[in-house]
Amino acid sequence: MLKQSGIDLYKRLLNYARPYKWRIILSVVASTGVAGSDAAIAKLVQPFVDRLIVAGERQMVLLVPLMVIGIALVKGVSRFVQEYYIRTSGQLVVQTIRNQLFDHSIGLSMRFFTSTSTGSLMSRVLNDIGIMQTSVADVLVGIMRDGVSMLALIGVAFYTDWQMALIAFVVIPVTGLPAFIIGRKIKSYSRRGQTALGTLTIVLEQAYSGIKVIKAFGAENREQEKFHKENLGYYNFIRKVIKYAAFSAPVIELLAAFGAAGVLWLGLERVLNGEMTQGELFSVLTAILLLYTPVKRLTRVNNQIQQAMGAAERVFEVLDEKPEVVDVENPRSLVRAAGEVEFRDVSFAYESNLVLQNFSVSAAPGEVVALVGPSGAGKSTIAGLLMRFFDPVAGQILIDGVDIREIFQVDLHRNMALVDQETFLFNGSIRENIRYGRFAASDAEIEEVARLAYAEEFIAELPEGLETEIGDRGLRLSGGQRQRICIARAFLRNAPILMLDEATSALDTESESMVQRALGNLMASRTTFVIAHRLSTIMNADKIVVLDDGRIVEQGRHSELLEKSGLYRRLHDMQFRDA
Repeated sequence: MLKQSGIDLYKRLLNYARPYKWRIILSVVASTGVAGSDAAIAKLVQPFVDRLIVAGERQMVLLVPLMVIGIALVKGVSRFVQEYYIRTSGQLVVQTIRNQLFDHSIGLSMRFFTSTSTGSLMSRVLNDIGIMQTSVADVLVGIMRDGVSMLALIGVAFYTDWQMALIAFVVIPVTGLPAFIIGRKIKSYSRRGQTALGTLTIVLEQAYSGIKVIKAFGAENREQEKFHKENLGYYNFIRKVIKYAAFSAPVIELLAAFGAAGVLWLGLERVLNGEMTQGELFSVLTAILLLYTPVKRLTRVNNQIQQAMGAAERVFEVLDEKPEVVDVENPRSLVRAAGEVEFRDVSFAYESNLVLQNFSVSAAPGEVVALVGPSGAGKSTIAGLLMRFFDPVAGQILIDGVDIREIFQVDLHRNMALVDQETFLFNGSIRENIRYGRFAASDAEIEEVARLAYAEEFIAELPEGLETEIGDRGLRLSGGQRQRICIARAFLRNAPILMLDEATSALDTESESMVQRALGNLMASRTTFVIAHRLSTIMNADKIVVLDDGRIVEQGRHSELLEKSGLYRRLHDMQFRDA
């Protein structure tokens, strides 16, 4: 994807601020109070010097402290209103972006998730938007506060003495060149730093997810070294961001000193020549010295903007990603399918690697179709295609005679249930995990499907029953218990089409027996596709499809395939000889 220009990124960010324009307008109004206070201080220097110090007007002794207190009060109230509303606007903008990023990413097709690591995606949702969150709020505050203050002070300086103000003002555009160069460096290194942080997040996520394997193989030192290496890589990029950010302030101060020196030289000459009063000189000097403060702060704001732009590029990369699997313009509704499924000359490829070729299989309502074959034969790809996680590159998949690409995806998935070999469970209670099958289900329905999945007995032995918290990925339960929760979840779905992807591959004999009974209940009266490694589990299937290298090499019932002495017979003999 082509990188967006800075202007395009600014425009996109500004579009997110539109819903909060009244907050921003109120902040701008309050900014005039802050700017007016600074301008008033600069302007009041003249009567303070000329009338109090030089002329000795005693009434100014009481008036000046009151004016100082009044200006401080106005400035304090204005600054509170300004910062509160502009900072909350920034936070609301970033909250909207984070919500949109999550909503968009979770709606992307499975191919995106197979090519993008979880850690990298998490880094964009959390770290990149975290940088935007800090920067956007500070940037909005800085631009509102310092931008308006700078304009007000420029006005005072030019009103008091335009020639001296012009000398000082020439320096301000000159500071823009180093600020621009430094800003580009900061943006570049900030973006690369965020990429490095994404890699660091991947290492961290994998280390914690695979802690059991790490400890089993005594690989703690290796993982520590890997983490330390990536952490150092991240530091090296951020160090350069810090270096250029720190370099900007001295450069701006040096250039500002030339401007202040020029003003002071001209001002002293004019005072000595009687062309201006001492008060006018100090008033202009005060305005100019106060002016350079927001200029320096705006330079820091520019550095923050560049960091935010580096993070925004990575965020918008995901937001600009288009889902591959989308509904057609006028999708067809599917209330409840009869369960007739047909694969018609289906082919599929990952990138340029063809993994399924001319696959044709049909299943009548209520039939059980088993898919067997060596690893990499294309079995799980068929499951993904039927669930429409991917679209085939050729051919059609039909349900009740309708191409699934023409069916509304929500309706399609409502008519399907999946029991996967990964047995993924969420960090919550057993009840919450079962209810994932159908969120509107009653407690009575949940208890019934737990019984049908043979999960009722072990749930009753748990201290809090269905309310028991099962931990991350359900790690507090055994493999067989997790699988039965997944089966209960599929039961609750009550879908006419069922996909079982190696549902018993990781279970011991006792757990497998119980899970098989639960699956028997689940498969009743449903069209079922079973991906199986253990051939003992699919002997009674209505149809067994044998795949090798993405092609169907055999098809039939168990007894028929044994007589053919082909691949199925060889797989069967290998398994039972080992047994």
